[in-house]
Amino acid sequence: MKIRTLRARPVALLCLPAPRLALLSLLAGSACGAFAQTAPASGELLAQNLRAPSLSETVVAATRTPQPLADLVADISIVDRETIETSGATGLADLLARLPGVEFSRNGGPGTTTGVFLRGAESRFTAVYIDGVRIDSQSTGGAPWESIPLGLIDRIEVLRGPAGAVYGSDALGGVVQIFTKRGENGTAPYVGIGVGSHNTTKLEAGISGASGTLDYALGLARDDSKGFNARPVAGQNPDRDGYRSTAGHARVGLQVNAVHRLEGTLMVNDTNSGYDSGLGKDDRNLHTLHALGLNWTAQWNSAYKTRFSITDSRDEYETRPSPYLSETRLRGYLFQNEWRQGAHLVTAALERREDRLENQPIDAKRSQDALALGYGYNAAGHTVQLNLRHDSDSEFGGKGTGSVAYGYAITPQWRATASVGTAFRAPTLYHRFSEYGVATLRPESSRNAEVALRYAQGNSTFSATLFRNRVSNLISFGGAGTCASSFGCYANTARAEYKGVTFTGSHRLGDVQLHGSIDLQRPRDLDTGKQLARRAKQHATFGADTRLAGWTVGAEVQASGRRFDTVANTNVLGGYTLVNLYASTRIARDYTLLARIDNLADKDYQLARTYATAGRTVYVGVKWAPQ
Repeated sequence: MKIRTLRARPVALLCLPAPRLALLSLLAGSACGAFAQTAPASGELLAQNLRAPSLSETVVAATRTPQPLADLVADISIVDRETIETSGATGLADLLARLPGVEFSRNGGPGTTTGVFLRGAESRFTAVYIDGVRIDSQSTGGAPWESIPLGLIDRIEVLRGPAGAVYGSDALGGVVQIFTKRGENGTAPYVGIGVGSHNTTKLEAGISGASGTLDYALGLARDDSKGFNARPVAGQNPDRDGYRSTAGHARVGLQVNAVHRLEGTLMVNDTNSGYDSGLGKDDRNLHTLHALGLNWTAQWNSAYKTRFSITDSRDEYETRPSPYLSETRLRGYLFQNEWRQGAHLVTAALERREDRLENQPIDAKRSQDALALGYGYNAAGHTVQLNLRHDSDSEFGGKGTGSVAYGYAITPQWRATASVGTAFRAPTLYHRFSEYGVATLRPESSRNAEVALRYAQGNSTFSATLFRNRVSNLISFGGAGTCASSFGCYANTARAEYKGVTFTGSHRLGDVQLHGSIDLQRPRDLDTGKQLARRAKQHATFGADTRLAGWTVGAEVQASGRRFDTVANTNVLGGYTLVNLYASTRIARDYTLLARIDNLADKDYQLARTYATAGRTVYVGVKWAPQ
């Protein structure tokens, strides 16, 4: 098949966010035209809309090294496997949208172009990792959310707020760390099957375990649906836009001795989904995602630990029958050092990242070399976290980032935190080398400040987080300039501000566990004062669950305020409220039954203008997992 460059005009792309056009239309954000200058059991709690961990649970998203949640100042949510299974979510973005500070947009059904906004920040401003492997696209910018298979995920950590001083380029809005299952003692096979609305079927199977020094986990997942008409408007193809997703993962570890551990991880996903381009054809997205990682961890003594990683990811996007093909390759090398002594933790990391984009006629690459230093202290109610990092880019030179965070336990129940930090995003290779590209583009930069107050006692938790994140040198699309196109060029001309407050809480009332969050925010273009595209000023989630006659039953409410489809704030996406119901029970020793109804009232709403959503859906699944 001949590979060609898409030549459609950028402004037209901003107004018609079809999946295959999104490679150009995202410009400075995942939303269309974002900155165009032209038109239950004991000990379990539920918080932040999903199951909350104990404060002793270990997380890695905040500092890239394992730490107890109680030692962190960062704003983090954790999603475990049980929550993923009972969520009934059709995709990763649908699940994340039930967390505080998270919104998403999608051009149609599952498998189509999807953007995720953390605290209102552009989709490309979230750094995403699968088992430590960086996932990104150098054409659109940002992770291919629609291609990450939810059925193979065991755990998710979501860090809200910039983390450039830890992760380097891209983490202006936050970080999402995704983990597949790791083998434990014994052997644990599982098989699951489910059916749902729109002729949807889900199949999953896997096995994990450990014997002696070897542990392993293997899994397969297949999702298939006839879907629904993605664009039910005049002039569009009235067919059903279904999807197929086939994914697999493997994770194998070897404890060589008391000091050394080797581990390899692999995830592969192929997605074939339908979309409407308005040409009356059966347009298809073909999306392939590979993530491969090799790790060597050494615990040299009780204080000193090292980790060396080599990672490789590939994101390939193709459309048919219109021939378009874009491929991003990322190679990463990380040498992480940790030294722990009492209340002190010192980290030092050397990291190299190599990006390559093939999008004819583009065949470009670049590299970034970085040194990152960190210091953490936690004792006597005080927590301190300091981080510095310097990235040297082969194209635009050096960029430094830093962060300072402090937490204080006012009482055993109440804790206050405050932090400031900077971050950046290097221009994508498409921004620089396409016909609209400018080689001298500068990195987009952010400055963030936030304060939080948190309460936890027994089965009750509460938090309030106030934040303000300002981004400068934001890449937008302007008039004709030094690029090859006479129509217009990319430029560092825009500025944005994401500020707001997030409230979260959970409380057990008798046998009922209540949980919820409210986000009040103002994501806006600082030059025009207008609201950023596809983000609401208010969104919230609430839920309750309980045990009843051997069943776990629950209800969720998701609400979002009015949004605009373009930065001009002319095309309104109305607010909406969705009600979801779910129930699960053990029907035999090794069998679990799950049933869900999403969008109970069959609410008609849009996440992107002219694109439909699924309406009321029903799903029933059974899983076999020997106890």
